[in-house]
Amino acid sequence: MAPQRDLIGIQTIFHEPGVAAFPRGREILDRFPDAERIEVPSHWNIPSLHGNEGSVEDWLRIKRSTLVLGVKKGLAMRPNGRSAHFIAPSTSNGCAMACAYCYVPRRKGFANPISLFVNTEAVGAAIRRHAEKQGPLPEPDQVDPSLWVYDLGENGDLSVDAMLCDTVRDLVALFRTIPNAKGSFATKAVNPDLLAYDPQGKTRVRFSLMPARIAKIVDVRTSPMAERIAAIDDFLRAGYEVHVNFSPVILYEGWEADWRALFDEIDDTLSDAAKAQLKCEIILLTHNAGLHAVNLGWHPKAEDLLWRPDIQEAKRSEGGGDNLRYRTGWKGQWLGRFKALLAERMPYCTVRYAF
Repeated sequence: MAPQRDLIGIQTIFHEPGVAAFPRGREILDRFPDAERIEVPSHWNIPSLHGNEGSVEDWLRIKRSTLVLGVKKGLAMRPNGRSAHFIAPSTSNGCAMACAYCYVPRRKGFANPISLFVNTEAVGAAIRRHAEKQGPLPEPDQVDPSLWVYDLGENGDLSVDAMLCDTVRDLVALFRTIPNAKGSFATKAVNPDLLAYDPQGKTRVRFSLMPARIAKIVDVRTSPMAERIAAIDDFLRAGYEVHVNFSPVILYEGWEADWRALFDEIDDTLSDAAKAQLKCEIILLTHNAGLHAVNLGWHPKAEDLLWRPDIQEAKRSEGGGDNLRYRTGWKGQWLGRFKALLAERMPYCTVRYAF
């Protein structure tokens, strides 16, 4: 099991003016001394990356070769109640991987490489202050039986971020010292460097899984499905709590047979210890017209799976975006069939939430 170092070959760093004043900023700049450095007023305002239609054809090259450094402005926690109790301030935005359904490019423009925020000490201090104010978790709930859970990677993939700097190591260390809370993040990459971080049960890793033949089309530049499944026991032995995300669930002719095969592969691979603590989230696909248009420019094959107006309907998201989801009524039936199949093949895997 080796990290996907070929995911990243940084040649250009766009950076806000003040990043070198932060230890994390200096660490990252020193790690890539030969990269071209371009100062920008804001990580959100880089015309050559965001909103430039010419970048569609260079989508994958930009994700591999470009890094953005900025200073995180907002440090507020946001209530969640699904995967976590709170969404912590992101220490990154964007990703070196290129999943065709990812919602982050919808918000930020076309190519969306990794943006790392360098004021990570302030982020950690904000999380600690917030957790201290919460006191103990009043009672067990769907998120966790005993601790407040903070989602750390809403807009990126921390396994990949950890290839660039020590922010993820620091976050894992932070939660070791907060008695009433744990961190949590989802990932599609297997980075064995994380096995040395000593989480002591205070960080939850959620490996995102889907049928391998579909992942080869839509999970671009991610770790192979078999590697993610095999990593579950490795991360458990290293001290992580390890859950899985069945996400996104994409509907097509034959989807049930593919998921049945995946559940059987998981069941055949995991140890009894891993099965005993395994829980999951189930997330049916949500798509977006703007992302559909972008994907047609670089990966139209994925849209044959993702863009299904015959079984989808428009939905206005909480953030105000116009999205497509599977049709009400039918979606509930399909979700019920998925959960029944999971219960048949993996009865030990508790569903924490599904939508």
